[in-house]
Amino acid sequence: MDALFWARLQFAVTTVYHFFFVPLTLGLAVFVALMQTRYYRSGKEEDKQLTQFWGKLFLINFAMGVVTGIVQEFQFGMNWSEYSRFVGDIFGAPLAIEALLAFFVESTFLGVWFFGWDKLPKGIHLASIWLVAIGSMLSALWILIANSFMQQPVGFVLRNGRAEMTDFFALLTNPNVLTQFPHVFFSGVATAGFFVLGISVWHLAHKSNVEIFKRSFQYATLYALIGIVLVALIGHSQAQHMVQTQPMKMAAAEGLYESEDPAPFSLLTIGSLDGRSEVFSIRLPNLLSLLSYNQLTGEVKGLNDLQAEYTKKYGAGDYLPPVPWIYWSFRIMVGAGMLMGVLAFACLYLAMQNKIDANMRYLQWLPYAILLPYVANSAGWIMTELGRQPWLVFGLMRTEQGVSLAVSGGAVLISLVLFTLVYGALMGADIFLLKKYATTDPAKIAEAVGAY
Repeated sequence: MDALFWARLQFAVTTVYHFFFVPLTLGLAVFVALMQTRYYRSGKEEDKQLTQFWGKLFLINFAMGVVTGIVQEFQFGMNWSEYSRFVGDIFGAPLAIEALLAFFVESTFLGVWFFGWDKLPKGIHLASIWLVAIGSMLSALWILIANSFMQQPVGFVLRNGRAEMTDFFALLTNPNVLTQFPHVFFSGVATAGFFVLGISVWHLAHKSNVEIFKRSFQYATLYALIGIVLVALIGHSQAQHMVQTQPMKMAAAEGLYESEDPAPFSLLTIGSLDGRSEVFSIRLPNLLSLLSYNQLTGEVKGLNDLQAEYTKKYGAGDYLPPVPWIYWSFRIMVGAGMLMGVLAFACLYLAMQNKIDANMRYLQWLPYAILLPYVANSAGWIMTELGRQPWLVFGLMRTEQGVSLAVSGGAVLISLVLFTLVYGALMGADIFLLKKYATTDPAKIAEAVGAY
């Protein structure tokens, strides 16, 4: 059995699964903090109930994220020990800071917040949930600092067969982080917005606490819309950065086989089975150049030219990523995001015109739209990570060079099966708990929280 194949599949499965929980944690932490800030200022019981209601769901999601995230770190030593040996001096620093600083702040003050209702002064209790939100953001930031080194290595020197850190500040200010972190954060805002929106609509459709969840509907609509708009704007900047630093990824995302100036945007491209040429395409002229350079002209390099360039620079080898995966994951991500934008604008219109009740027969399907940000998030990460292939660390280490030499394919396969079974059970438990408390009367949750 091929240990490399199973190690890659195991990391893909566990990463995509773990990332189901991360965006909601990021976005819902801030949403709960905003709800409690409103309660702090208004003193209304309805605002308190909304804060505790969404806080309970946040707590369930956070716990599941912690459980699934722990496995990620162990895989670097178990399945990717050569990678850890080569880049551990750099990659380990942000991971250690994330665990020792950001995660401990996040988890400690989450306990303070949950058990501190009616026991702490209101100002201190409010500060605790904001510290949870800040801790969540810092946790994501440090993880993305580590990931950004894999996308765009900076602040290092090759010495004794290893990449050794020479400039920690360069690692912190990696240009890739400056676009990747806000993109991930606001995707979390959009995820939380649709999560709250869908559950609010369910309660409205079932005539449950109508006034409270109308208010929740309005907050979530605006929150989701802010997230979607900023994700799109920052994603544009991220794509322009990608053209400069990882042009092969952009070429694959557009199915662009030959360099063109001006470059057209692909509506549909079908490539040959060997991945080297175009068979059929429908393209919009000049649009890819406009998106890449904010002007109607500008060369965007194609897959074949980049393959020749990389062969000359890095030596013989196949430097093409899995083009169909990247091409379609990019379109799934963008398509899901555009649909979310349309739905959010429609909901905002209904809320502003006070037409929620009159359109409930259409809105009752909105809870299913909770899946849209999860589809977009997963597709985005598939594109990000597969688009870097065949590099584990771009330009420095190929993926096959990072796998553990002493771990057999059979051992990785067994652990993959076990992880999948355990994660499946955890997902079932998570869905059960979220459904149970999402459909519960907020007053009952507030009563239960007050009992702690």
